[in-house]
Amino acid sequence: MRIDAITIFPDYLRALDLSLIGKAARDGLISVHRHDLREWAHDRHRTVDDSPLGGGAGMVMKPEPWAEAFAAVIEQGKAELGPQAEPLIVFPNPAGQVFAQATAQEWSGREWILFACGRYEGIDERVYEHLEAAGHEIALVSLGDYVLNGGEVAVLALTEAIVRLVPGVVGNAESLVEESHSDGLLEYPLYTRPARWVDPAGAVREAPEILLSGDHGRIAAWRSERSAERTRERRPDLWDARD
Repeated sequence: MRIDAITIFPDYLRALDLSLIGKAARDGLISVHRHDLREWAHDRHRTVDDSPLGGGAGMVMKPEPWAEAFAAVIEQGKAELGPQAEPLIVFPNPAGQVFAQATAQEWSGREWILFACGRYEGIDERVYEHLEAAGHEIALVSLGDYVLNGGEVAVLALTEAIVRLVPGVVGNAESLVEESHSDGLLEYPLYTRPARWVDPAGAVREAPEILLSGDHGRIAAWRSERSAERTRERRPDLWDARD
């Protein structure tokens, strides 16, 4: 999988060099390419924004640098992957569809994802129109019903959610099966050793005895019950949305 990210803060995305994502890159499972949008701004100040037409607060990212950046980055990707390769162009955007585990699963099978990190009040709407008219597939996605300063934080989260599902990235693939949202439910409570723990306040806290029983059938049933119970209590919207 090839991942490109266009941003005015490429160093912000250096966290992708760490942990499992960084290891996946070093192992050749993915390649990550960061691009500074200002490389395609040609005035003395490398300007990428201007005031909104019609008035209003804040600044809007200009279409010219974005159009040039997309053309250059897509050309680079095609040179690596082949002329028939096409990226999924993803814009983190609070006006987009909420990103979900099912989307992460779908996108983990993509050959190429190109992230576009907006800033300020957003990107000129004509950029989306231009890309769609050129036949590119674009997606606007939101992490939730709140606003960030820019798309970089979202790209870190999206990349981790997607790449960890790429085969070979997570060492124990079975650990992905029972996670929260993998089947529409929240994950069951987790415990480890010691089974009997005295917390800093002096309270004795015991792990559920069934987890020490060795009866895998009963343990699986207990986990399923706790998963359903937790989902009903914490996320009734998910519970009600189940078939």
